Amino acid sequence: MKQFNNPLPKEWADLSSRPTSSYEDIEPLVASVFEDIKTEGDNAIKMYTRKFDKVNLNQIQVSEKEIAFGVTNVSTELKSAIELAKSNIEKFHRAQKTDRISVETQDGVLCWQEKRPIQKVGLYIPGGSAPLFSTILMLAIPAKIAGCSEIVMCSPPDKSGNLPDVVLYTAHLCGVTKIFKVGGIQAIAGMSFGTESIPSVHKLFGPGNQYVTVAKQWATRYNVAIDMPAGPSELLVVADESANPSYVAADLLSQAEHGIDSQVILVTTTPSIIPAVQMEIEDQLAQLPRKSIVEKAIANSKVISFPTDDLAIEFINNYGPEHYIICMKNEDLYIDNIENAGSVFVGNYTPESAGDYASGTNHTLPTNGYAKQYSGVNLDSFFKQMTFQKITAKGIQNIGNAIQRMAEAEGLEAHRNAVTLRLNDLANE
Repeated sequence: MKQFNNPLPKEWADLSSRPTSSYEDIEPLVASVFEDIKTEGDNAIKMYTRKFDKVNLNQIQVSEKEIAFGVTNVSTELKSAIELAKSNIEKFHRAQKTDRISVETQDGVLCWQEKRPIQKVGLYIPGGSAPLFSTILMLAIPAKIAGCSEIVMCSPPDKSGNLPDVVLYTAHLCGVTKIFKVGGIQAIAGMSFGTESIPSVHKLFGPGNQYVTVAKQWATRYNVAIDMPAGPSELLVVADESANPSYVAADLLSQAEHGIDSQVILVTTTPSIIPAVQMEIEDQLAQLPRKSIVEKAIANSKVISFPTDDLAIEFINNYGPEHYIICMKNEDLYIDNIENAGSVFVGNYTPESAGDYASGTNHTLPTNGYAKQYSGVNLDSFFKQMTFQKITAKGIQNIGNAIQRMAEAEGLEAHRNAVTLRLNDLANE
């Protein structure tokens, strides 16, 4: 990890850059794939699966038989772990339910807000070297709680053209409606347009690599909403002498193993801890099976020291981390002053892995600095919030004059007339 000591604010933008290609670099490929799938449907899906995943598929939808086989093959111990995580995630997301909000803004003018589930949602579950079945829990559980009627899931197949048993088990457990063996840009395009096999959806959810991230953003051109831009994973740890160096190193490595384009950052106000953390990283790295991936991610990562808490906090908010771990004596200062972060983990015994799997919070979070304007996935992500109003005769008389004056000032005579007609009728009764 490269070290930087008290960098100037003008250097922060470079220090906050992520190791990914630009949107413009990937956009032409995404546009081409979308156009092919829009016109060729399943045939294009299969062609791009051969091209990108090196797999020939006759059938892209997972059959009931495949699901049943996958469910049977998952060990009892792993099922128990998944069910524990499911219970905690359900508890946390059910607690996010809110009642109808109703207000009489003026005598005879009743306004209220209700939530309605998004009927059709598409879940993208990353695969490849690390099939993230935990993401199914994070997306399908709140979708089910919200009442989404169709939950479509796409995940890339392995070299045999299958999805891992644990992915099928988790999807089945969480109530996914249809499962497809499709990954990458083609999965996002398939759920955006719909094909002979894949239903079109109204909103897309899920993290992915930089190609999936750009594909999701491209999908918004076709009246499909997305949860957020959620690309390669990242973590920022802020630590001082109260932190355990081995824990800090383990947390940094846990995110670095996601992929070569992941990024981890250590910020500290105590430079003396850096050698101990670096030594722990080297020792623990040597034992990791994904060492080659981690080494490349670590090469894109940084250690940054600041002389004061204020500067450290300002940099962290400028960076806007997806995951943010606080291991500081004055943890309240850092909690109270964080403005831009996807999810925050406080204290030596709160590893980021807990949020990834089983504590209950959602791990689908904004990356690449998007925490400055996006929230992570939550129960409301699966709802539309609709407003209603009912105005009585007394109510329209109370606010009618104001409406007429405002419509007239904007030059919208039909707007004014819609009120005038009603007021005249009431005056004549």
